[in-house]
Amino acid sequence: MRLLLLRHGQTPSNVAGLLDTGAPGPGLTPLGEQQAAAVPAAMRGRRIDALAVSSLVRTSHTAGPLATDRDLRPTVLDGLREVEAGALEMSSDLADHHTYLETVFAWSRGDRARRMPGGPDGDAFLSRFDDAVGALAADGHDVVLAVSHGAAIRSWSGARVRGLDVDELAYTPLANTGLIEVEGDPVSGWQLVDWRREPVGGAQLDAVVANDPTGEPVDD
Repeated sequence: MRLLLLRHGQTPSNVAGLLDTGAPGPGLTPLGEQQAAAVPAAMRGRRIDALAVSSLVRTSHTAGPLATDRDLRPTVLDGLREVEAGALEMSSDLADHHTYLETVFAWSRGDRARRMPGGPDGDAFLSRFDDAVGALAADGHDVVLAVSHGAAIRSWSGARVRGLDVDELAYTPLANTGLIEVEGDPVSGWQLVDWRREPVGGAQLDAVVANDPTGEPVDD
């Protein structure tokens, strides 16, 4: 299966620098709507058999234009949601951002017992994201685009995808509507196909100024 993991469009919380991971979560900013609207053209000529979104509304809003363009009904999978920030929820503090990102990339490096303050450990996060990906694979589609979240995509990909360097992944931001594309299955594993750090609709849709906690790099 070819799996395209697309990060949602920009939200007000991304702009404000808030660790906003709770349900139902915010919608999109005007820039986020432009990023979502650019996805169908960016995917033109690409086969997509199915769409999936998380249970947080920003992913449904991002998938909407593509769903309309392809006449597809997205499957909602709670397991694709963002990594819960726990005690750090809604924090704008840079030290908390660092703790959050250090924790999710510790999971990618194999420290699954490490726990988000007041939140899940790595086994809990990876298990529920694995289950969501497994459900998509079980549906039998060859190409699936799943709209998920910055830290969730990067942490799961770092742990599960061959051909990705975890350090590079941790220190490289993933823009809103950035994409990590993989191929494989839950049994044999996943191999990197492509990694688009900028919005799929083009670099002109990237945020000029934003302190974006779940998409930013881990600072030294």
